[in-house]
Amino acid sequence: MRGREDGTPLPSDPSPVSSTAPTLTQVQQHPRIMANMNANDVTPFCINGKEHIPDKTFDVFSPTTGELAGRAGSAAHQDVEQAVNAAAAAFPKWKKTGPTQRRDLFLKAGDVMEKRREELIQCSVDEIGGTFDWGAFNVDTAINMLRDVAGRVTSIEGSIPMTQDPERSCMVVREAYGVVLSIAPWNAAYILGLRSVVYPIAAGNTVVFKTSEFSPRTHWMIASILQEAGFPDGVLNTICCEPSSAPKITSALISNPHVRKINFTGSTNVGRIIGRLAGENLKPVVLELGGKAPAIVWEDANLETAALQCALGSFLNSGQICMSTKQFQEKLKASIDQVFSADGPSPVLINDAAVKKNKALLNDATSKGAIVLFGDPSADEGRSNLMRPVVLGNITPAMDIYKTESFGPTVSIIEIDTEEQAVDIANDTEYGLTSAVFTEDLRRGLRFARQIESGAVHINSMTVHDEPFIPHGGTKMSGHGRFNSTAGILEWTWTKNIFF
Repeated sequence: MRGREDGTPLPSDPSPVSSTAPTLTQVQQHPRIMANMNANDVTPFCINGKEHIPDKTFDVFSPTTGELAGRAGSAAHQDVEQAVNAAAAAFPKWKKTGPTQRRDLFLKAGDVMEKRREELIQCSVDEIGGTFDWGAFNVDTAINMLRDVAGRVTSIEGSIPMTQDPERSCMVVREAYGVVLSIAPWNAAYILGLRSVVYPIAAGNTVVFKTSEFSPRTHWMIASILQEAGFPDGVLNTICCEPSSAPKITSALISNPHVRKINFTGSTNVGRIIGRLAGENLKPVVLELGGKAPAIVWEDANLETAALQCALGSFLNSGQICMSTKQFQEKLKASIDQVFSADGPSPVLINDAAVKKNKALLNDATSKGAIVLFGDPSADEGRSNLMRPVVLGNITPAMDIYKTESFGPTVSIIEIDTEEQAVDIANDTEYGLTSAVFTEDLRRGLRFARQIESGAVHINSMTVHDEPFIPHGGTKMSGHGRFNSTAGILEWTWTKNIFF
């Protein structure tokens, strides 16, 4: 999963909420980092365990109401230096902590997050939009992630390989890199934000977390959780910046000599920029980028199951998930009606640019012969960032939507006749993050799975699925490296050979 795909130069990157959910002013205070803020308060940075509010701030508006959700600090060069220096100063001591100490801290963080669950959900709903259930899914998955990481800290181990000289031995040990720069998007703020920091920290690194300008307070809550759990000052530091400052701030972070590796989740366009800057500074980078997420529905599939799973996979969080399904058949329309009632609220997208992008793709497709099977591409929803689902048929490679990730509530249906044709179309994309196959023949499903070029293939379930216990990542232009599980921890270590 990842953030926006709107071509912004660099990232920092709708249902009514239950009346029983607490507001941000109803939560407890933490002695160093305060969580009880209202729309007029400024989300600070966390630098060396202390709040820091810079001279410059910017407004953050709720995509659901259009009203001011809060303000956030906007970093300058000196803030970058302070955050990186704090992480660098904390690294020597943190890398020497034992696995049981790290384990206990992560377990405590999971408990703290569970205790503050309602507050965290409400914060994400207020700031990013989406439903209370989507916020709850994010928080609950993040809690599981913390507890899973706690159990994997002891999995970091080296080896003693054989050598050619019987009088010489070698130990291969794993070392933490040092300061890691983490950049995560807004769309699954707790899952992707927490993922970007806990795996490097578990491996013994310290982190500077550049939060999204769309979810600065939600991302900052992660620092609040870790601080309350007792993580040492400087292990996790957060900064944010307004969109216009993102290129220079990100460049300053990547070029800082203390930063040794970069962790980025976001659009493929921005990932190219991050990769170029990292390459110029000879620094490794782990990337999760865009996805096209094809779903092959074979003739023997349970169409009701397939349609429902594809509707959920396509339109969950208003389609703003890079693992969302983009291809299916006629049964999808009935499932959309089932999942998204015509008289219910229109899905909320993060801003009007996301709606404009989706409508431009729809206009291009229909002008080249695509047929609207469901929805109304020209519908006026009353606000510029609302858009109801649209399904297109008669899609051809000449249309922009054939290969472009819409990152919104639009789905394309392409009819196929053979397995070979299905695989060719599924692989005819620069992306390779996730995919799905629907069939009652497991042998056929596995045959498809072996041929589809993506980091994950789901047989008879939606493409949106990510567990802390399973390595996650893509191939081709969807990025490289792996998140989650033991593989996600080992990404943040390098091997050293010690001969004796």
